[in-house]
Amino acid sequence: MTFIKSEIDGSVLKLTLNRPDKFNSFNREMALQLQAELDKAKSDKSIRAIYITGEGKAFCAGQDLSEAMDKNGPGIERIVKEHYNPIIQKIRAIEKPIVCAVNGVAAGAGANIALACDVVIAGASVSFIQAFSKIGLIPDSGGTFILPRLIGFGKASALMMLGDKVSATDAERMGMIYKVCDDANLQTESLAIAKTLADMPTIGIGLTKKLLNNSGFSTLENQLISEAHEQVKAAKSYDYNEGVNAFLEKRKPVFKGE
Repeated sequence: MTFIKSEIDGSVLKLTLNRPDKFNSFNREMALQLQAELDKAKSDKSIRAIYITGEGKAFCAGQDLSEAMDKNGPGIERIVKEHYNPIIQKIRAIEKPIVCAVNGVAAGAGANIALACDVVIAGASVSFIQAFSKIGLIPDSGGTFILPRLIGFGKASALMMLGDKVSATDAERMGMIYKVCDDANLQTESLAIAKTLADMPTIGIGLTKKLLNNSGFSTLENQLISEAHEQVKAAKSYDYNEGVNAFLEKRKPVFKGE
């Protein structure tokens, strides 16, 4: 069964989590399918942006607990190391913009996968839940790394320990996500953002993502050195020359992601 629906829309790869009867909770097959789609997107030069959303009422309820508790299943260690860790690593390592349209509840690993994306947009009725503490687990899928960097240590600590439900409006207010929009307009607005990013100079955007990834481990001095190094790369791209020439010629640039 296809648990990840894949669709090309121009230069945007649209990936839809597709276990709606299970609120798009992950099992092993679904996790491996998402990894495979991300790998293809990384190597396909025609794909310049990635768009992730969910089918049905939920974005993702996290792990399918029936699989986690199955004595013949993969077990928690393999689930974390082979399912979620690679997904988060791939999302952050792909030097292409990734837009996440959160169409319903995002809980546990589902919340942290969404928050690992570059631009996160949620419908007004959506909620985010660090649900792990409710069943005696710790936040995985990069949650303890990403969430404190988005909203601060104290707020992240409280949300992870208490497992409070956070509305989309509150998530936007505290800097957890980029934007909230009406549920009815979510796909239109979020996909428009993905298409805008795909039409931009994606070499530079990818290098920006790389620098943001490294900034959490860097000193200011080292980050300035890295910026200079990556800026030289950006300046060698077709898109840089196109952008400058279009500006000087007072016309709209046509970027190629090259």
